[in-house]
Amino acid sequence: MAILDSGNRREFEGGAVRDIDDSKGNTTLLPLDEVAEFMDCGELYHIRNFKENADIDELYEAIRVFNINHGWSDAESMLELSRHFAEGMKKYGKDNWKKGIPISSYMDSGIRHYLKVKAGWTDENHDRAFVWNMMCAIWTMNNKPELDDFTEKGVDLGV
Repeated sequence: MAILDSGNRREFEGGAVRDIDDSKGNTTLLPLDEVAEFMDCGELYHIRNFKENADIDELYEAIRVFNINHGWSDAESMLELSRHFAEGMKKYGKDNWKKGIPISSYMDSGIRHYLKVKAGWTDENHDRAFVWNMMCAIWTMNNKPELDDFTEKGVDLGV
């Protein structure tokens, strides 16, 4: 199943591009504490903790909890992740994501894909897209920390 494409692109300062569609909403505006509690979702608790303390181990834990809840081993998850990278390369070119995408973009997309998995949507591989967004956020925090506009320790990029 291919990655969905609205045909609209947002280009970031480093030259990376992502699909945009204003009708998607913005999941980073959700009160994550309350949503995690309401839905009893460990993955969202870990994302909330990451937002509060900028500890990437929380994102690793979000992926691990997702894998357990989704019935994936860590190896299966990484194999699915490699498929998502391959599809993204076809759509955006090799290593587009390494050019620099703000953490808030990964979190918005990742949370949305997670909620679509929980809602049972099958129009796209939302499961692997969730893992992809979390893993790319981890890589960005490690390699381009100046793009952290999501955590309380991050900077306001005005995006």
